Amino acid sequence: MPKPKPAQKPVEELTYEEALAELEGIVEALEGEQNPLDESLKLFERGQALILRCGGLLETAQLKVQKLAGETLVDFEDESQ
Repeated sequence: MPKPKPAQKPVEELTYEEALAELEGIVEALEGEQNPLDESLKLFERGQALILRCGGLLETAQLKVQKLAGETLVDFEDESQ
């Protein structure tokens, strides 16, 4: 009997780190395992939702940085030069 999977948190409640870690696990599962088609589609759909979540969180963080630093972001200078 297959062991039950733990309940997943809703994507919109995940932190960036949680979403990224789950997305990495999904990629590994899709690349390495022979999943039934239905399971692969569910993993793919969850992965797409996680990508959108990560992108949204990164965009929000960038807007906060722009607000704090002014409208123009400055690249970090390479200290080794």
